[in-house]
Amino acid sequence: MVFACIPGHRSRSALVRFVATGAFFLAAGSVFAACGQPMAPGRHAMTIESDGVDRQAVYYVPSSYTGRDKVAVVFDFHGSNSNPDGQLNRSSWDKVAEKNGFIAVALQGSLPGKVPGTYAWNVPFVQVSKAIIPTGAQGGLDEIAFIDDAVDEVKEDFCVDANRIFASGYSGGGRMLSAYVCSGQDDFAGAGFVNSLRAGRPVEVDGKWGPDKANCNPAKPISIVAFAGEKDAQNPYAGGGSAYWQYGFNTAIQRWNDLDGCKGNGDPKTVDGVTYTMYGTCKNGARIATYVFEKGTHDWPKPLAAKEAVMAAAKDGAASVTKVAAVVPAKQPAFDANVDPAFRMWDFFGKADTTDVVATATPAKSTASMKSGTAIASDCATQAELEGTSCSIPQSNTMRRNGQGVQGAL
Repeated sequence: MVFACIPGHRSRSALVRFVATGAFFLAAGSVFAACGQPMAPGRHAMTIESDGVDRQAVYYVPSSYTGRDKVAVVFDFHGSNSNPDGQLNRSSWDKVAEKNGFIAVALQGSLPGKVPGTYAWNVPFVQVSKAIIPTGAQGGLDEIAFIDDAVDEVKEDFCVDANRIFASGYSGGGRMLSAYVCSGQDDFAGAGFVNSLRAGRPVEVDGKWGPDKANCNPAKPISIVAFAGEKDAQNPYAGGGSAYWQYGFNTAIQRWNDLDGCKGNGDPKTVDGVTYTMYGTCKNGARIATYVFEKGTHDWPKPLAAKEAVMAAAKDGAASVTKVAAVVPAKQPAFDANVDPAFRMWDFFGKADTTDVVATATPAKSTASMKSGTAIASDCATQAELEGTSCSIPQSNTMRRNGQGVQGAL
């Protein structure tokens, strides 16, 4: 007999059991929890109850999934004015999951986006301009509680290895992921960020912007891989921009190096305008890795057209070895600058040693000096199309499951 998940709405795991004489429904419960049953491959919608509200997500099951062997999970967080399907299309995490046999889960933020069917994350300590929220629309939900509940639901519903649960975020989704890790949750063994890494809300001290140390208290050192473009106009590499951003990428990386207890100078290497840096001596085996694109914008980095054959061959496996041999130069550079973030993140997550650990390379450009003293970013600035308009507001440092500091945030 074969068991398969019902595509579409589900809360606490509704499932259907098929037998020779027909199909009949089984109530959700321990029979479906954790390991024991196969699942229908492909993308499926799911509903997760959090704080009494039905929240939406999309998950991808690889064709190799049997329900007998524990597999890894990667959570994928969409940017502002997007949705779970759009994010999977952008990131290709479902393709990486299919190739490598793990489950990908894309959650949906609670704030409505500018376009119907799109959403944004209610990131703590950031207030959204009412101009981008439709009148009467529901928003301001506790995203940290939702993510925590989603992780619990996935562990209940699928046969997963609790030690191999990872997360990836793009733009506003990466800022949400940053806030989640900073809040002290310890669900994720590693986290990846594309144009989005933060280390606490921005504060100004003696004219310099940096992360509020009291606002980021991770439960433990965590492995991080982060991507950034020096030409990013939405979340500027050097800092500035919208009030929720302000400090630059290098400042965020330095703070995470401090939090993870990393040592060394990172040994930066640059190939074809991409700088790759690695830190291999962090506490508790944590690693930090970054890729900085000299000409990178806010877009999700994609392989160059001239090298797509190489990436396709890597995804297709041994069948494309001949094609790869015809494209790859005889002398390999220090690293492959033709980076596809999701595939590179999966490589990073899977490494057990500390020989391939990374952090950022190029020094951040100095931001314009600001008034001395201490202040929290409070000016409202107009964001670009992908991000929306937002400004920050002083709120409690507590972000863990109480909803404080979350109302109306982006």
